[in-house]
Amino acid sequence: MKERHFLCIDLKSFFASCECIERNLDPFTTPLVVANKNQGQGAITLAVTPYLKQQGIKGRTRLYEIPKNIKYFIVNPRMKLYIEKSRDVVDIYLDFVALEDLHIYSIDECFLDITDYLHLYKKSDEEIAQDILKTIKKKTGLTATCGIGSNMLMAKVAMDIDAKHEKNCIAKWTYDDIKTKLWNISPLSKMWGIGPNMEKKLNDLGIYSIKDLALFDKNKLKDKFGIMGLELWNHANGIDTSRIADFKKIKKEKSISHSQVLFKDYYEENAKLIITEMIETLGIRLREKNCETSCIGLGIQYSKIINDGFYHTTKLEVATDDENNIKKACFLLFDRFYDNLPIRKITVCCSNLSKKLGVQLNLFQEYQDIQKNENINKTIDEVKMKFGKNSILKASSLLNDSTIKERNKKIGGHHE
Repeated sequence: MKERHFLCIDLKSFFASCECIERNLDPFTTPLVVANKNQGQGAITLAVTPYLKQQGIKGRTRLYEIPKNIKYFIVNPRMKLYIEKSRDVVDIYLDFVALEDLHIYSIDECFLDITDYLHLYKKSDEEIAQDILKTIKKKTGLTATCGIGSNMLMAKVAMDIDAKHEKNCIAKWTYDDIKTKLWNISPLSKMWGIGPNMEKKLNDLGIYSIKDLALFDKNKLKDKFGIMGLELWNHANGIDTSRIADFKKIKKEKSISHSQVLFKDYYEENAKLIITEMIETLGIRLREKNCETSCIGLGIQYSKIINDGFYHTTKLEVATDDENNIKKACFLLFDRFYDNLPIRKITVCCSNLSKKLGVQLNLFQEYQDIQKNENINKTIDEVKMKFGKNSILKASSLLNDSTIKERNKKIGGHHE
C-alpha cells in the first residue's frame, strides 16, 4: 500500500490572534481575551492569546475562572473578521494543493493530503509544511501549528499533542510512533474524538490511557458501544483508513432528519431530553413510512457567540425503527464529542433508510420482547393519530425544559 502523507494545520489561538493583528499587537506578548463583555464575568472566553495560555489560562473558560492576579483586557468577538481571515488562509492552502486534497475541518483547522505533491515539489512532507506555515505567517501574520501523519488521525493527534511544543510548530507521527507516543496519551480526553463523558465511560471499564484502550478487548468495546467501540479501538491503535475524498462525497441515500433551534442555552441533561423528544418524532415518521435506519447522525451547534459544534454519524449493525436503539446511538455520539459548552441547535438524522421487511433477531433478544415493543409503538402511534400528538406524553415532557408539547401544537394537534 502506498504510504500517505497528511497535514493537519491549526491557526494558533485564532480569534485572539486576529484581534491582536488588527491592533498591531503581538499575540505572544499581549494579554487579550475574546468574550462577550455584555455577559459579565460569566461569559465564556472564545479565545485567549498564546501569552495567556502560557500562564495556564484555557481557551474556553469563564471569565470569573481567570485568576485575579492575571491582568488582561477583553474584546468582543467579530465573526465576520474571522471568516475573512479563514478564507485568506484557505486560499494559501489552495496555492499548494488542489481542492480535492483539502478538507476544511473548522474555521481554523484544515487537513491536506500532500502525498502526490512530494514528487511535484521535490520536497519532503516536513519541508512542504514549513513552506505553508511560513506563507501563512508572511501573508496574514497568523501563526499556525502542523501535525504530519501517515493517516488523518495521526496527523491530527500529532498536531494536538506535540506541534505546539516544537520550535518550528511542526510535529510528525508515523506508525512507528504508535506505542511510544500515541499510547502515552492520558487523560483520554486529550485524544481527538474522546470527550469528557466518553472518558468517564471508558474509565468505568478500567481504561485510563490510550494504551489501555488499545489493549482492551475490542469485542467487549463493541458490545458496549457498538461500531463506535471498534472505531475507538482502531484509533487507539493508530488505524484510520479515511481519505479526504470521503468527506466530499455527495450522499444521495434517502434520509429523514429533525432540527431544533433552542430558545436558551442547553447543557447535557436538558439537551438529552430534547434529543429524546426529537427521536420520538423521527420514530413515528419511520414507522409511518414502514422504514428502518442503519445510520444515525447527531449535530450539535453551540451558542452563536462560540460559532462551533459538531456533526458525526455512526452505523448500526442492524437496521431499526425503534426509538430506544436510535437514542442509544445518539447518546453515544453525544457522550463522545460533547464539550460541555452551551447548546443552541440540535439535529438528529436517520439515513441509509430501507423498507422494513420483518423482524431481525440477534442472539441477545427474544422474539416476544421485540414483538411486544413493536406492538407498544404501534398502539401509541394509533392513539396519537386519532386523538392528537399530545394525547400521550412521557413524564419528562412535563419538565420546564421540554419543548415537545409546544412543537406538537405548532405542527398541528392531530396527525397530518
